[in-house]
Amino acid sequence: MATQSNHKPLTISIATLGCKVNQYESAALALSLEIDGYNIIPFLNGDSDIFIINTCTVTAQADFQCGQIIRRAVRSNPHAVVIVTGCYAQVEPGKIANIPGVSLIAGNMEKQYIPELLKGLLNVQLHHKNENNDKEAPQNSLLTPKVIVGNTLQAEPLTFINITKFPGHTRAFLKIQDGCNAQCSYCIVPFARGRSRSLPIKEALEGIRTLCQHGYREIVLTGIHLGAYGEDLKPSVSLTGLLRAIEKREPSARIRLSSIEPLEIGDDLIDFLAQSQHVCPHVHIPLQSGNDDTLVAMGRHYTVNLFKELVEKISGRVQGASIGVDVMAGFPGENELAFERTRSFIETLPIAYLHVFPYSKRPGTEAAVFPEQVNDLEKKKRVAILRNLDQQKRHIFAEQHVGRRLSVLIEGRTDRQTGWMQGFSENYIPVLISDATSGALTNCLVMVKALEAREGKLIGRIING
Repeated sequence: MATQSNHKPLTISIATLGCKVNQYESAALALSLEIDGYNIIPFLNGDSDIFIINTCTVTAQADFQCGQIIRRAVRSNPHAVVIVTGCYAQVEPGKIANIPGVSLIAGNMEKQYIPELLKGLLNVQLHHKNENNDKEAPQNSLLTPKVIVGNTLQAEPLTFINITKFPGHTRAFLKIQDGCNAQCSYCIVPFARGRSRSLPIKEALEGIRTLCQHGYREIVLTGIHLGAYGEDLKPSVSLTGLLRAIEKREPSARIRLSSIEPLEIGDDLIDFLAQSQHVCPHVHIPLQSGNDDTLVAMGRHYTVNLFKELVEKISGRVQGASIGVDVMAGFPGENELAFERTRSFIETLPIAYLHVFPYSKRPGTEAAVFPEQVNDLEKKKRVAILRNLDQQKRHIFAEQHVGRRLSVLIEGRTDRQTGWMQGFSENYIPVLISDATSGALTNCLVMVKALEAREGKLIGRIING
């Protein structure tokens, strides 16, 4: 057991930034560390003995936030072991090594070995402490950062970890794919994650079965490039093939998909979603721009017309389909006309919501050296316009469901203004339950009748469950 000199278990706090894949990997790491005898506590909740920061690098702002959290951990306990892992650690280990107090920098491939690496760090720390006659010197005076970051182009096949819990989450995540083969001109993620790798169907089914057995009523299938699932397997399979296997063998939980590229949503997947009893009618599709010239500059291999046809096909064939869209504002060369084309294009789409991002200049990407970079003030203005459009879309979509019956997974928190329990419908509408104020219904799937739409949410009451 990992203990202090007073025989109390060593405490570890884990901070996770970024995507659902990172959240899954942090949960796997926490489970492994608990098995080794460590006590996992909330991040910066008192003086942890060990901090692990699982980082993101999707934007420059994400890099900045990672640096802030690393420094907060060091300030919280200068004697702590501080480990930095994840995508920022993979791409910029040198920058992290310059932050005083960091003990270990581990890349994405090395993330799974952190429990073993930690034992070595603790032994070195104890050795230095003994040499200094048990004087409590700050950790950053004892160690220079150890950097273990491999080449993601040599990443091994996806490793299956049978996770049983996701603290703080009502729904569970299952990583079935990692890496990305696309080469979008603005994105650093393929360098951080490597080539696409998939989890075999047998192991994916085992993961879902375990999560169902541990009480999870909804499981989100996630990956870096989810639509490429199965292309690397031998024999190759498709995401739709996996979903059919899940529907047939593991029907005790509802399944939700994370983001899928537009060119990877074919008629087979749409037809499956239209008739499935267990996979949620919810797809999230990256658009990025509603201007064809901008899409070409981004390295996106579809047109505005193709995207529109896809969204209208899903909306027309999948009853109650919730379609979410990613859009980027201020890509290099995006002038006012190109932005207006994007705004007006999105306005015409039958979508439920937007995720809006300002373009982030990432060193090491093609777009970072493109001419006609858009200034930050203009990007901020365009983001505000698109986020206002997002609120309109959310409200319209919610209004369309007033009077309908919806299956809602109730979360373990209440709405601040009303005190009512809240959750998400199968098609991802946030729902407040007017006749539920008790946590006794947490993690329950209930049928709710929607009575009113309010600011993109539905107000409803339970009709059975």
